[in-house]
Amino acid sequence: MGRWFRFFLVIALGITLGLLYGWVINPVTYVDTAPDSLKQDYKTDYVLMVAEAYQVEKDVSLAIRRLALLGSDVPEDIIRNAIQFASSPQVQYNEADLALMRALGDAVQNWDPSLEVSPP
Repeated sequence: MGRWFRFFLVIALGITLGLLYGWVINPVTYVDTAPDSLKQDYKTDYVLMVAEAYQVEKDVSLAIRRLALLGSDVPEDIIRNAIQFASSPQVQYNEADLALMRALGDAVQNWDPSLEVSPP
């Protein structure tokens, strides 16, 4: 019985020390990660921040460039996915935030890049 007790004691001690090292002493830190690696809830928050910035700046091309950081999807799809997630029963963003994202979606849909004026 002494051998088994020592065996499991060493296993438990190894697991404990491994978790202590990995979570307390030297935890993983993410630095300069790309926004496209975010989970959907954080992507939705990012789209909301872009919508809030668009509400102030009224610059659709800048908003589209910011949304391009979320991946290679079309900006309309990125906004649509964010609105669907924000409207889901589990999450329920408030109506003002949803309205901001919808306004950004409308602006992106109606945007015509050929009408942009290039700086001199």
